[in-house]
Amino acid sequence: MNPRERLAGLRRVLGKEDVRSLARRYFVANGFDGTLTSIGVVLGAYMGGSVDNGLAIIGIGLGAAIGLGTSGIWSVWEIERAETSRELLQLEAAMMTDLEDTQLTRDFRSEQIVLALAAATGPVIGVLVTLFPLLFEGVFLSLFQAVLLSIAFGVLLLGGVGAYMGSISKQRWYVAAARMGLAGIVVAIITVFLPG
Repeated sequence: MNPRERLAGLRRVLGKEDVRSLARRYFVANGFDGTLTSIGVVLGAYMGGSVDNGLAIIGIGLGAAIGLGTSGIWSVWEIERAETSRELLQLEAAMMTDLEDTQLTRDFRSEQIVLALAAATGPVIGVLVTLFPLLFEGVFLSLFQAVLLSIAFGVLLLGGVGAYMGSISKQRWYVAAARMGLAGIVVAIITVFLPG
């Protein structure tokens, strides 16, 4: 399949509401995990006293981003491969024909790509946004200020995602934003009281 056909297939798949909905779910759920993980990593590294600069915490956070992104893409690829294979086998049995190398199988593959990328992108963005203020530690901010700002960025990101999800579900966006943002505050409080 040439690049033009592949792009056309991705456009066709992105036109399906069920694919967009599932991609949104994977993106948000894994982004939530990435943001909460990053808040815990930043605060845990700072509170543990094992690091004394923002770049060291960024290094730890990037390790988490790699792990979460890999987990997202790999797990969703395998989940969707299994589900689409099962669906394809059922269709082949019902139609009594081999559907290999058809538009349907190509669309299934495109769906897998879209969903796996959504699952990987969410946590990486969550981690990177949370780590961003640490780049300015020692330049404009003390380590303590950079850590506080990182937590604030994480909580605001969670709140923003909550507001978006609330608006698409026709709920009060500010209530959804507060619920999502609260999760980041809870993680920060628990991390502060951890031993060590």
